[in-house]
Amino acid sequence: MNLKQLEVFLWVAELQSFTKAAHQLYMSQPAVSFQIKALEENLQVTLLKRGDKKVTLTEAGRLLYLEAKQMLKNYHKIKAGIDELKGLKTGQLVVGASNTPGEYILPLLIGGFKEKYPGIKITLQIAGSIQVGRWVHEREIDLGVTGTAINKEGIKCLPWILDCLILIAHPHHHWVGDCAVDIHELKNESMIIRESGSGTRRTLKQKLAQRNIVLEEMPIVMELGSTRAVITAVQAGLGVSIVSRHAVKEALKLELVKEVPLTGIDLNRYLYLICNKHGIGEFAVEAFINFIKSQGNLSYFS
Repeated sequence: MNLKQLEVFLWVAELQSFTKAAHQLYMSQPAVSFQIKALEENLQVTLLKRGDKKVTLTEAGRLLYLEAKQMLKNYHKIKAGIDELKGLKTGQLVVGASNTPGEYILPLLIGGFKEKYPGIKITLQIAGSIQVGRWVHEREIDLGVTGTAINKEGIKCLPWILDCLILIAHPHHHWVGDCAVDIHELKNESMIIRESGSGTRRTLKQKLAQRNIVLEEMPIVMELGSTRAVITAVQAGLGVSIVSRHAVKEALKLELVKEVPLTGIDLNRYLYLICNKHGIGEFAVEAFINFIKSQGNLSYFS
């Protein structure tokens, strides 16, 4: 039994004629008869009584008629819903992001996406990169954006945009105005850093290790749970820090903090798009990935 057979059956039942049903369906009468015969053989019952002037339903036919009408109605409802999903007229998307992309980059990109696809409901959840990776792995979210690569079985991790970590200090700090500061001089300064699980912290730790510097052995005076809190602490003169240029852009414009040129280390990194390998194929997810990839130059932030 298939939907075509049910559709043919309904037309014959309602029009009480094979000929009229064939005309309505743009089919030949033998083709209509074939569909009905196949349906009856499949169900092993007679569904229609063939009279001289009209066709009537048997008891089994009357039972099938009611159910078939509901089945076809449900099918068309489902198909209409899927067509809306394909056309991105409706749908939902849950994005998880680490602090830097979640607070400073994605909100404006989500706004641009919503302008293009107003029917898509988007939820943004913010946590450390490790937690975002867990969400993706457990399929609690559709897409993750992190400040560090997530190497976990079942997760697809793609470089998205280049980010740069920079050294910042209070405007009156003695380093401000110097030509440059060598990375090893950080060993003599009060450092404010992000908490464990942060992509920024993991990147910084890896970059320092390449210069034979152990992050935990540096004079860390404070570990904070958000980049915004780190910037505020530097603004208050509590220490220096290394943060994403994207995150500190406004504070630099307002001269609440100052960038200090840093030598002896490459602090460029990528932000990553991560998704569950078994979750690809969702229309809204793929549309959002394509949209933010097209904004890879971050024209929103120029």
